[in-house]
This record gives sequence, structure tokens and C-alpha cells, in this order.
Amino acid sequence: MGYSFIDLLTQVLLPGLLESLYMIVLSTFFSVMLGFILALILAVTRREGLKPNAVLYNLLDGIINMLRSFPFIILIIACLPLTRAITGAIIGMNAALVPLTLGATPFVARVLESALKEVDPTLIEAAQAFGASNIQIIFKVMVKESLPSLISGITLTAITLLGYSAMAGAVGAGGLGAVAILYGYNMFDTKVTVYTILLLIILVQAIQSMGSIAYKKTK
Repeated sequence: MGYSFIDLLTQVLLPGLLESLYMIVLSTFFSVMLGFILALILAVTRREGLKPNAVLYNLLDGIINMLRSFPFIILIIACLPLTRAITGAIIGMNAALVPLTLGATPFVARVLESALKEVDPTLIEAAQAFGASNIQIIFKVMVKESLPSLISGITLTAITLLGYSAMAGAVGAGGLGAVAILYGYNMFDTKVTVYTILLLIILVQAIQSMGSIAYKKTK
């Protein structure tokens, strides 16, 4: 390429890093919001839940399982009409948010559902005995008691989305994945590939460290 390291850093790697962070932060936020809602519904409507509803539970359970069965690269293609309808484009960072969110939401729902199901049933029974409403039980007992596990699930989601965003970069989403493909692979520049891998490793470590700190503070 003939770039100096400073040029490579400022013109290629840093923009790619910022694009990846943009996609990771927003897609994590959206997928956690949607996944948390689904997880609450699943936890509440399951057989042992506060409001058992076999029809609703089985319907959501089936939809989540179906979405989880899609390989992410296929999901990107399948989502193209929806992506265009929402963002007006099929490539770029904003367009990538649609498949990233849809790809992570079922994963989030399962992880957070498991966290909510781990709450000691005796705590819920005690809250009911004291006359707490279902809303109070959900947010003041279930969510509060499962908060460390919820944080671990969100941390795992962010790391998973980092991998998804790198994959999305191969089909025009930008970010470090696009840098690795365009410069590292297509231009046979091994240095760019190595630097990209190092940045991804640093990002994973940073996300995991922040998640671990938050986990310890809520434990």
C-alpha cells in the first residue's frame, strides 16, 4: 500500500474502528431492548410463570428458535427488503443495524430468559404473599435478583455483535471487517490484517472488562 503506520492508523484503522463501535453500540442497545421484552414475556408466560399462557409462549418460542437457526450471512441477505424499507439503503453502517439487531435479538432473548428463570421461586412467592403486583415482582424481584446474570448476557451479546459486525463488513457495512477484506485480503496486505485482528482482540478485552466490572458491582 505504501502507507506509513500513521497514515494507516488515521486513514484506515481508526475510521474502521469508529464504524465498528457505532454498529456495536447501537445494535447492542436495540437488540437488548427487544430481547429483554421477549425474555420477560417468555419468563412470565411459561408454565411456572406469573401468567402462564401456553399459546403465546409456544408462539414466541417457535419464532425465536426459527430466527436463531439462520446463519448470520444468510440473514443479512434475507433482510435486504426490510433493511431498505427501514433505512432506505442496503449497504452502510445504518443498513447493517437491521440484520445485526435481528440476528442478536433471539440470542439476547434466550440468554436473558435463562437469567430471569434462575431467580429463586421462594422470593417470588414471598413477594406475592406480601401483596406485590406482578409488575412489582417482575422489576423489583425478578430483574433485580437476576441483574448480574443479565449484565453477563449483555456483555456476551456485545462481543457476539462484534463478530457479526466484522462479518457484515464483508458485504458493505464498513467497520473493521471491511478494512480486513478490502486492504488485508483484496490488496494482500498482511499488516492490515494483523492490525485489524489486534484491534478486535483489544475490543473484546475492553468489552469483557467493562462487563466484569459491572457484574461485580451488582453481585
